[in-house]
Amino acid sequence: MTTTVLISGAGIAGPALAFWLHKRGFAPTVVERAPALREGGSAVDFRGEQMALLERMGILEDVRARETAMGAQVIVDTRGKKVAQMPSVFFSGEVEIERGDLTRILYDHTKDHVEYVFGDYITGLDERSDGVEVSFAHGEARGFDLVVGADGLHSGVRRLAFGEEERFRTDLGLHTAGFTAPNHLGLDHLGRLCSVPGRTVMVASGRDRSALNVSFVFASGPLEVGRRDVEAQKKALAERYADFGWEVPALLESLGGADALYFDSVSQIHLDRWSQGRVVLLGDAAWCAGPGGSGTGLAMMGAYVLAGELAAAHGDHEVAFARYEEKMRGPIKVSQKQAAGIGTFLAPQTRFMVGYRNFLYRVLGSKPMTRVFTWLTSRAANAATLEDYDAPVAARG
Repeated sequence: MTTTVLISGAGIAGPALAFWLHKRGFAPTVVERAPALREGGSAVDFRGEQMALLERMGILEDVRARETAMGAQVIVDTRGKKVAQMPSVFFSGEVEIERGDLTRILYDHTKDHVEYVFGDYITGLDERSDGVEVSFAHGEARGFDLVVGADGLHSGVRRLAFGEEERFRTDLGLHTAGFTAPNHLGLDHLGRLCSVPGRTVMVASGRDRSALNVSFVFASGPLEVGRRDVEAQKKALAERYADFGWEVPALLESLGGADALYFDSVSQIHLDRWSQGRVVLLGDAAWCAGPGGSGTGLAMMGAYVLAGELAAAHGDHEVAFARYEEKMRGPIKVSQKQAAGIGTFLAPQTRFMVGYRNFLYRVLGSKPMTRVFTWLTSRAANAATLEDYDAPVAARG
């Protein structure tokens, strides 16, 4: 009998795991709370060892066909004057793609072999000796051999299996927001970044020249804004950036009519272990690092390792989960350490620190520093090695 695996989350980590589980002879099902694939989202990049993973999956050409092809990121002051310029490799890696486009590619490569259930989510996990009885918000309860939480920073699976999020979340003192606006700046495969103490705005236009991808990053403690209260989030952003200057008034005007808004704290997840019985966590649900930690690539690498170890262990989840964690802990430690200091670059707290950050950008963006800079930005991506796994047929769960 084929081992059945329920994966919570149809973002990137979940479908990537489903891809490899199917290749290894397992029967994956993906459940997603949203009614359909989530479109749009910020761009994600790949570099170093992660490029080999995309090639091994057979999706590298698809990713290149939809890449943003971003050029330089220009740092400007509030008058719009250029103060520094960063090469594309810093923000965009070797290849960059919008999150929604990558999600679509992964879905298209798995939909014919993987069961997807949209518009539902897990509400209960009852582990038994031979599997897990899973309750859903809308659908009937079902039994699976294994359950994987690939449902992000605010993972429902993690809450059910390990406890409340606050026990494991470390906030980095930042909030971030992202949305799409009309490209009134006329940017063509270019980005702009502007900072004042404690607040930053980033805009970029890549494959779709009619649109601007807008990101706000600001220093902040906990905010009394509901995670699903989009209007309250928009109001909080408008108040926080009301006196920013530069192009922000036009961006805030576009924010009012934005169809979708991402708004959340910049946080990390730290767990003593990533599995509990037949339940295991993957990606941000297990180890969210934050911006600059190569999170998307490492989530896909983790999916590759988890599926490979399950196959190598012939479905023995205890052995496979332990090996998966052993191989991914080191790379995740590097990722989280690299991301922990991102606030110094994304939202410097004082006028002096803004100026110093811009000075560092000028130095790191110079031609003599290109090789060092590329190494610095690739440390997290190269921390996980792409192993070769045999593909035995999965055994019973």
